Amino acid sequence: MNFQPLLSRVGVPLLGIALVAMAYRWYGWAGVVAATTGLVLWALLHFNRIMAVLKRAADRPIGYVDSAVMLNAKLRPGVTLLHVVAMTRALGEQLSAKDVQPEIYRWTDNSRSHVTCEFANGKLRKWVLERPQEDTST
Repeated sequence: MNFQPLLSRVGVPLLGIALVAMAYRWYGWAGVVAATTGLVLWALLHFNRIMAVLKRAADRPIGYVDSAVMLNAKLRPGVTLLHVVAMTRALGEQLSAKDVQPEIYRWTDNSRSHVTCEFANGKLRKWVLERPQEDTST
């Protein structure tokens, strides 16, 4: 059983609550204010990063990447979909049905080479680089 999604959904908020509780115990209301301010700052920085990645991706065609071969070389198992979108600076062309696991996306370059990525719970599980066959009959 994979506990990573459960840890992300439940663990992070519980950690924030524990941090605020410890701040209250050690420093009183001033500690609560400081801890809450730090948590809000962290959330805003995370939100700002997501918006910057999506703003860059909005200016490019869906499923386009400059070089599929370079993308293939940079991919690692476990990276998030947001990280791949940041690397390609484009949203992937969704090949799987909406809201069905695993999610499958494709990025294609000008030479018709493409990388097809499979994400399970938002993390890259596997990917395949496919290059077109060159016609050598001339």
